Amino acid sequence: MTFAAAPALSGSVTVPGDKSISHRSLMLSALAVGESRVEGLLEGEDVLATAAAMRAMGADIERDADGIWHIHGVGVGGLLQPEQALEMGNSGTSTRLLMGLLASHDLTATFIGDASLSKRPMARVTEPLARMGASFTTSPGDRLPLTMRGACPAVPLDYRLPVASAQVKSAILLAGLNTPGITRVVEPIPTRDHSERMLRGFGAELNVEVEADGTRIITLVGEAELKPQQIVVPGDPSSAAFPMVAALLVPGSQVTIANVGLNATRAGLIDLLREMGGSIEVINPREVGGEPVGDLVVTASALNGVEPDPARAPSMIDEYPVAFIAAALAQGRSVFRGLEELRVKESDRIATMAAGLRAIGVTVEELEDGIIIEGNGGALLAGGGPIATKLDHRIAMSFAVAGLVSRDGVTIDDMAPVATSFPTFVPLLRTLGAVA
Repeated sequence: MTFAAAPALSGSVTVPGDKSISHRSLMLSALAVGESRVEGLLEGEDVLATAAAMRAMGADIERDADGIWHIHGVGVGGLLQPEQALEMGNSGTSTRLLMGLLASHDLTATFIGDASLSKRPMARVTEPLARMGASFTTSPGDRLPLTMRGACPAVPLDYRLPVASAQVKSAILLAGLNTPGITRVVEPIPTRDHSERMLRGFGAELNVEVEADGTRIITLVGEAELKPQQIVVPGDPSSAAFPMVAALLVPGSQVTIANVGLNATRAGLIDLLREMGGSIEVINPREVGGEPVGDLVVTASALNGVEPDPARAPSMIDEYPVAFIAAALAQGRSVFRGLEELRVKESDRIATMAAGLRAIGVTVEELEDGIIIEGNGGALLAGGGPIATKLDHRIAMSFAVAGLVSRDGVTIDDMAPVATSFPTFVPLLRTLGAVA
């Protein structure tokens, strides 16, 4: 698909529900006793993989005609042995969180995924879960296909995260739900805290202490009893990133993105774009289901290069690819470091973005832990392609945004992976006036 230079973008749109919250709402509802209702669930392929897995292990999950999801849970410790391998598709979040969830259950499960997911290493999750008693048989390189045998009772773990990873933290906490005693996770660099918020909301006994240097100490009392909830999922800030950057870059644009989750552990891109000179106003701030939410009014702006603190990375780790597009049209150089995590996403996002940016005329230098981008001061990008997206949805959407500010258009080799997280992406851009 080719995305071409666009006239001014305008209008008001909503983005799909938050992917992180959607995954967790299904998993925790499946462990509660009684019926939970979830409104605004992201119905992308990744979240549907989680729903299918929970059904395979005994939860009753249905969607009604109004788009409300009804989940009848089996209780903590009540998951059943799946009869077949669990198909994870492209979803690393489903895989890693479910491995944690099952680690403290007396069952065996095999995880399989698509070509992209099967290249992603799982050792960062299997290592702490093995300490809790689970055992794993993995493919070479600690990759999928992978078979795990849970431990019941599991051994409570006291674990200091060696890297900032909300997935690893969440996997350990989910394993701790059915583990007698206290599970403790020490997080030197804060990451997204949806798991902590939702676990407390479902009735788990969870406590967070913050030390003077910002280190978070999270303790969870095991053998929890979870109570069913009614959940409203806010719009995903990682999905909002694409129309937000597009509106900043396409001259004359003003776009409102409604109902966006503004959790501080996820709002790093908004802060970064404002530091670059972007006009992003939050209106109608409110709280929905324990999560801060607001509407974003984004107005086209001249941007300047930036060198963000590497400590910011966890708060916008999924948004860096589209931030690189913003940097390509800024005035001056941008230096992004501390991004080792991007090497092990759906693709090596540093290498894939660097190659794609060069292909459309941007001067970049790839670093081991980041990238240096020479901005063009707001001129149209050369365009070109097809861009090799490596089956990575965020790479595809980022270069689609680049196409809207290009001279010759940008062709994307495969837009199909976008369905994993943002199935309405292309129609949404067209609603705003984009040419695709």
